Amino acid sequence: MTVTAERFFQAADEVIARLKATQLPAIKRAGELLAEAVMNGGVIQVFGTGHSRAFAMEMAGRAGGLVPAHAIEEDILFLNGIYPVEERKNPYLERDPKIAHQILAQYDIRPEDIFIIVSNSGRNGSTVEMAAEVKRRGHKLIVVTSMAHTTSVTSRHPSGKLLYEFADVVIDNCGPLGDAMLEVEGNPVKVCAISSVTGALIAQALTAEVVGRLVAAGQTPPVYISANVDGADEHNEALRARYEGRI
Repeated sequence: MTVTAERFFQAADEVIARLKATQLPAIKRAGELLAEAVMNGGVIQVFGTGHSRAFAMEMAGRAGGLVPAHAIEEDILFLNGIYPVEERKNPYLERDPKIAHQILAQYDIRPEDIFIIVSNSGRNGSTVEMAAEVKRRGHKLIVVTSMAHTTSVTSRHPSGKLLYEFADVVIDNCGPLGDAMLEVEGNPVKVCAISSVTGALIAQALTAEVVGRLVAAGQTPPVYISANVDGADEHNEALRARYEGRI
């Protein structure tokens, strides 16, 4: 069968339908924990390596998004001189557990903060170690992963554990093993990954849940206005000042 845009949209629609049908309870439970943290002055700390960084970008610093959402960046290791810039393209760095501690040490993480850690496979050392350290520190942890993928692979962490095993709430992105969905005639390699698509939907669904709960509690949600709308700078800077040095 020929690979076409129509086939991709059809396959994506099927995954999204499965996400909506099966993951709303987990999304609502996660939204409850996130809203509770925000109401208690916490920041939503979001971490992912590789393409899972897109999830953090979707939640943090986004128009219509929550101001107290912060992307924990692997790149800070290079910006702060922990590793040479040339290492930034090293595809194996995310497998090293010790970088989780090095990354966290660069940020102002507080007890009231809550974490979202995102990994399609949930197997790499840095991601699993980040989850383990988050739980050692007593934070609530929401994990977004592909259960089809993560339960089909072994851990690369010394503990032998996978990311989802540390979670207070697991949200399944409903993607397949390997992430890519479409078979190509005469080629064993599938194409067209889905985790970024469902990840963006999950991120926005979580934002909606948090905002709804804040409003129900009588609070004004701290939400960004697009920086490209007149008057946004004053609005956004006033909200950012509440979390100075933390976001």
